Amino acid sequence: MQYNTSRGRLLLPEYGRNVQNMIQHAMEIEDRDERNRAAKAIIDVMGQLNPHLRDVDDYVHKLWTHLFIMSDFQLDVDSPYEKPRKEILEERPNIMKYPKSRIRYGHYGQYTQKILEQTEGLSEDEKDFLKERMGYFMKAQFLLHNNNTVENSVIAEQMMELSRGELNIENPDEDLASTNQMLKTLGIRSNNNNNNRRTNTRKKSKNKKHKR
Repeated sequence: MQYNTSRGRLLLPEYGRNVQNMIQHAMEIEDRDERNRAAKAIIDVMGQLNPHLRDVDDYVHKLWTHLFIMSDFQLDVDSPYEKPRKEILEERPNIMKYPKSRIRYGHYGQYTQKILEQTEGLSEDEKDFLKERMGYFMKAQFLLHNNNTVENSVIAEQMMELSRGELNIENPDEDLASTNQMLKTLGIRSNNNNNNRRTNTRKKSKNKKHKR
């Protein structure tokens, strides 16, 4: 009885031992035409074993690449695609540099901060447009990520800070949307509504006890 530990290593285990043995057998075929036919038959089997690959662009090319990998690039057949090179496939990718930019307020995101930092030199009309749109967006983000209540003055102060003094909302309570309206739009229940519901529930429970 043979154990897997005594057999050769499977280079792509998802195709199984039988496909690996078929490739090994194809490598031992001396006649090139017969070896080519065997390789195409193995490709068909590989496609049947992994039908999900058909959702991948150019999946047949991928199957041929897997075929050469499982033969340790030793199979000599006529492929419809360029034969992959072992050294290229085994080459390690370059290490990607992680962005180190500092975000002042995480709930607004990096792009919000970048937009507000680049407001210097804009016309007054452009600044008014940004104050209206970014003010609404910042308040919505605050309500979604931090709490379901926030003073408009807080949004105005943070916009002033992120824009380096370029965007000043003089009347936050008048110029920014009301919190209650935004909570309804965003589908968030306010603390006041939740507290009222809890109070009403307690009152109902007490009334039921008194009736008993």
